[in-house]
Amino acid sequence: MHVLVVHNRYNSAQPSGENNVVDQEVGLLRAAGHRVGLFERRSDDIAGRSLLGKAALPLLVPWNPAVRSELADRLRTERPDVVHIHNVFPLLSPAVLAACADAGVPAVATLHNYTQVCPPGTLQRDGRPCTECVGSSPLPAVRHGCYRGSRLATVPLAVSLSVNRRRWWSGVERFFCISAAQRDVLVASGMPAERLAVKHNFVPEPDARRTGPGEHLLYLGRLAEAKGVRLLMAAWDELAANGGVGVPLVIAGTGPLEAEVTAWAAGRDDVRYVGLYDPAQCRRAIARSVAVVAPSTWLEAFGLVVVEAMAAGVPTVAAAHGAFVELVEDGVSGLLHQPGEPASLAACLRRITAGRERNQEMGRAARRRYEQGFSPAVGLDRLVEGYRTAIAGRSGDGEGPPPRDGNTGSRRGNQRERDGGSR
Repeated sequence: MHVLVVHNRYNSAQPSGENNVVDQEVGLLRAAGHRVGLFERRSDDIAGRSLLGKAALPLLVPWNPAVRSELADRLRTERPDVVHIHNVFPLLSPAVLAACADAGVPAVATLHNYTQVCPPGTLQRDGRPCTECVGSSPLPAVRHGCYRGSRLATVPLAVSLSVNRRRWWSGVERFFCISAAQRDVLVASGMPAERLAVKHNFVPEPDARRTGPGEHLLYLGRLAEAKGVRLLMAAWDELAANGGVGVPLVIAGTGPLEAEVTAWAAGRDDVRYVGLYDPAQCRRAIARSVAVVAPSTWLEAFGLVVVEAMAAGVPTVAAAHGAFVELVEDGVSGLLHQPGEPASLAACLRRITAGRERNQEMGRAARRRYEQGFSPAVGLDRLVEGYRTAIAGRSGDGEGPPPRDGNTGSRRGNQRERDGGSR
């Protein structure tokens, strides 16, 4: 199969799980013998633009005609079987959809967040879940300045959402939702349910897995309010006031709360702030963990670090909302705490560290869950299945490349995707 991947890469100054997912899927497809091309823009390149170019950029967020022309020409020349769209903000724009239509190439799109119904894509405002724009106008987002705390910065995103909503819904043959929780929100907003399939992200087989009880609890991610960092600090202070849990807390990452985390951790024996880890360091840190902590206050659409912990045979303590409720089997492969509640998080951290044998049993269950639902083999099967469905849908007659098992119908595969594919 010939696939062209379309992606606006996020700024390299901050770690991007979405960039990683794109790179891993490209590698997976190529290793399986598929031909994969890339049509990319890089947010890093914005810094090199002239002042006039930077000033004009917000006007191109809703629609970039040059991208439409360039991509359409490439599609006509290369004739891929399918285009796989990931992020289009800020340099590509939904003009990529028109290019696919111009060239007559079917498109699929992975929805890594909630930008189809929420301008900043987070479903959060002031540190709390917010669905005010879901199923309605994005004007509340502009009023509240939901993107980067700025009304002006939010306007291009709100305009793009408003003018391109129907274009997305009609121009994409197959949307990949990365969790059933995300799909439920999008269907409730009015997106076409028949085009929304659940395709969890996969995680490569790690080069390090836990072999003992673990040395620390680990928070690995962006240091931001939405990720629950302040919640974690409050819960840890409560535990420390009552004698601690016997292992230190390691915090790895960077972000807007870095100075606050650094000051909080300074001089403490029970906390280590280690800054930004590279991928190899992340894998080693996970493999040495008693548990990985994911206390997000926003409704995570997936939660890659949870699955990375599963792959290493490590249980997770996560917030009981969003995608976490389908990733973590409470009491089996990890523990779920009440979202936004420091006391509940503290109780779960105490419980996950209290019994070594029970903790290791949870780790083994987490590893089994990874093998069944989030391995590269499973990821490849679902990815190609989605492509074939999109190609058959565009043909209009149900024909196109046959499914891998020879069954020309897709009902069974579609049902598995709707069920989340985890069984």
